[in-house]
Amino acid sequence: MKHYPAIDVRGADTDLTLAAVDEFAPTSVEERDDSFRIFFSTPAARDAACAALQATCRAISVDVPDEDWARRSQDTLQPVTVGGITVAPPWADTHAGDSSHISIVIQPSMGFGTGHHATTRLCLEALQRLDLHDAFVLDVGTGSGVLAIAAVRLGAARAVGIDSDGDAIQSANENLALNPDARNVSFEIRDLTTRALPFASIVTANLTGGLLVRAAATLCAALERGGRLIASGLLAHERDEVVRAFAPWSIEWERADENWVGLTFVSPP
Repeated sequence: MKHYPAIDVRGADTDLTLAAVDEFAPTSVEERDDSFRIFFSTPAARDAACAALQATCRAISVDVPDEDWARRSQDTLQPVTVGGITVAPPWADTHAGDSSHISIVIQPSMGFGTGHHATTRLCLEALQRLDLHDAFVLDVGTGSGVLAIAAVRLGAARAVGIDSDGDAIQSANENLALNPDARNVSFEIRDLTTRALPFASIVTANLTGGLLVRAAATLCAALERGGRLIASGLLAHERDEVVRAFAPWSIEWERADENWVGLTFVSPP
């Protein structure tokens, strides 16, 4: 049985806590009745983050079985619609009367985006504001693969999703199989901090604020002139630092959702 490393936190502000563990690369957060749960890609990252939080709040390390998450999700997780896109679990009825509406099926899995988190919603909104016809889209930190799948459904010629987590790539490929209309999509394991990225006309980067700052030069180098970079995963208080990291690129679009920020940068022509 697959388990995901996580921390249960009580008596602390969610946004401040996420900022405190940013350097340990949390993958997702789950709000609960009287606490919240933060997930990490490795037990080592989880344990280091837990140790860092001990002085400020009650933090407990846990290992969460994926089957338990899937069972609870089936009871509670409903489709989410952003503009002309609906992201839904496999058991939901996504047959809409409007043929122009796009339905994407994503199997819920702990640690990888289902489309319900504010940062994923922001990226989906930003993608729909761009002309993706014939574009090559690079999705950095692809997780469930939802943004890469959405890009080709919106008209991109090709999309590649990368992630340093092998479990994420497996999840993305499983989701791709659930979406037969998403053609010319591929996923691969790649660490953006150690290898150059493929050259693309559109880059999506739903990461953390700290990682966006550290990887800004690498992300900029992957984008063709006049291309767009969609960035999210940053909290409102991290916004100015992220913008400075991408200077002198201009901001074409910006939106906040639940204290999370989404940005679309335009590279110089």
